[in-house]
Amino acid sequence: MILLLKLLLAHIIGDFIIQPKKWVKSKEKRKIGAWELYAHVLLHGVLLCLFLNPAEYWELITLVVITHFIIDVSKIYLQKHNTKLQWFIADQLLHLSTLIAFALIWLNSVGAFLEFIQSDLFIILFTSILFLSKPTSIIISQLIKPWSDAISDGKEQSLQNAGNYIGILERLFVFIFIYTNHWEAVGFLLATKSVFRFGDLKESKERKLTEYILIGTLLSFGTAIIVGLIAVFLY
Repeated sequence: MILLLKLLLAHIIGDFIIQPKKWVKSKEKRKIGAWELYAHVLLHGVLLCLFLNPAEYWELITLVVITHFIIDVSKIYLQKHNTKLQWFIADQLLHLSTLIAFALIWLNSVGAFLEFIQSDLFIILFTSILFLSKPTSIIISQLIKPWSDAISDGKEQSLQNAGNYIGILERLFVFIFIYTNHWEAVGFLLATKSVFRFGDLKESKERKLTEYILIGTLLSFGTAIIVGLIAVFLY
């Protein structure tokens, strides 16, 4: 575990703390011809040498540096202007996955990891979290579509997919609170959302919008609570 934390620490510092924004822009513009790309990867190697003993982990350090370079190059060539967010997420997930894989291999813990992901606990949690993400968003959107069509007039536009992401995050929070037996946190989350929504409801003179928001919120919270209770019951 400490080995993985050291790998993550080097990655966090190298990718987020000390990498200048102009390096990122230069890599996107000049791609493999940017000296900043090589400086960035070399910096990761230096950080790894600071946190790990190079004499003992030189193979691991070399593999991490090489894979980091490959992932970064792939991202800057595959991403487009309108897909930067998606590729940023994919890039970080790939980095994280490779670091976890290398740590497991070096610690001879691959068998233990495979045993964990086949366990009842992992299956219950993973299925619950997966269901509460996009599938539940689609289900709720279909359930409230008649009301959504009724109040949609095109006068006000929200951030693209913002409501979808908010719904996913709130359901995941509720699930975690229920699973860890912190019901009071669910009330706090609901109260917080109500405060932010109060302005919209106060300014709006339409009863339909108020009812639409309440229905969506109750469906979202209710689904997360039910899934959380089922997960607790199953394990």
